[in-house]
Amino acid sequence: MTDDGAAQRGYSRVLLKLGGEMFGGGSVGIDPDVVGTVARQIAEIVADGVEVAIVIGGGNFFRGAELQQRGMERARGDYMAMLGTVMNCLALQDFLEREHGIDTRVMTAITMGQVAEPYIPRRAMRHMEKGRVVIFGAGTGMPYFSTDTTAAQRALEIGCEVVLMAKAVDGVYTADPKTTPDAQLFDSITHREVLERGLKVADATAFSLCMDNHMPILVFNLLEEGNIARAVSGDKIGTLVSTPAAPTA
Repeated sequence: MTDDGAAQRGYSRVLLKLGGEMFGGGSVGIDPDVVGTVARQIAEIVADGVEVAIVIGGGNFFRGAELQQRGMERARGDYMAMLGTVMNCLALQDFLEREHGIDTRVMTAITMGQVAEPYIPRRAMRHMEKGRVVIFGAGTGMPYFSTDTTAAQRALEIGCEVVLMAKAVDGVYTADPKTTPDAQLFDSITHREVLERGLKVADATAFSLCMDNHMPILVFNLLEEGNIARAVSGDKIGTLVSTPAAPTA
């Protein structure tokens, strides 16, 4: 979103990043009520003709970094977390297809042919062109990379216009609003400012990747009904993180 016209037109192809911890409703496992709410919001934008790809985290099952703190080898913990993301993908696929009749494809970075297709960028793009929702699982398929970075990489590779980063907060704040009540919400901010201020919105690798390739990130509150549709339509919502284009001579 680089101008008012773009804001009014909204987006036609988006990458939605969902945190796994939200799928668990704050506990281990999957909360069907939360997944159902997310699926309903996604169905709303698909009905409007928006092409949707999704990356889901696995924090409601495992986090490699946390398992490492308990003595497990980091790479093995990360692979366990990747498998957790696939369970979330299958749950969301079930709700989208069963309750909303939306054709979906789960594509994974780790081959598991009985439940998902392998991630092939051109095939993912073709699915989206046909109106299918594509859900990416197993992260990048490599340890030490977060699903935030996966979202940035996938968005760039399949030609999305924006990364919609759904959170449990309204956007990017000057500090953690949970511990700093007077923290201020940004309407907009640059990728570089986020990195320099050390704001904990997503991991630095994801923001650097988006900054270097001019991929905007819209951070918004998923827990408010209808916010995905507002984000896609270009409404003033959350915080837009972007890097201004270099001036031309």
